[in-house]
Amino acid sequence: MPNGHNLRELENQFHKTMLGVYVSALRECGYNATRFLQMVGNHGGLQAAKILLHTPGFQYGFTELWQCGCLRLTMEALVIQPRFSVLFTEEEIQIAKNRLQKCGYDVTCL
Repeated sequence: MPNGHNLRELENQFHKTMLGVYVSALRECGYNATRFLQMVGNHGGLQAAKILLHTPGFQYGFTELWQCGCLRLTMEALVIQPRFSVLFTEEEIQIAKNRLQKCGYDVTCL
């Protein structure tokens, strides 16, 4: 388990990576995820991810990225990355995996 400083640095890295999701979705799919960007700006990347994970069903942005063939750009794909696993509970990681698997994403390809 990382110490407090390292955990804050990891949270900062996750936040920056969440902002990168917005940029990549716009560049690769033409999807302008303004609500996602606003949520990350208001709550921070980590808290935004937790809010989205605990919202039942598939969010609009997830569906847009799935239709574009870019599930690798979803917040869920970030959550299941081993480098970020300490930021999430096992339940949250499982929620992310389940959503991705339901849409045909290979969660073992990390």
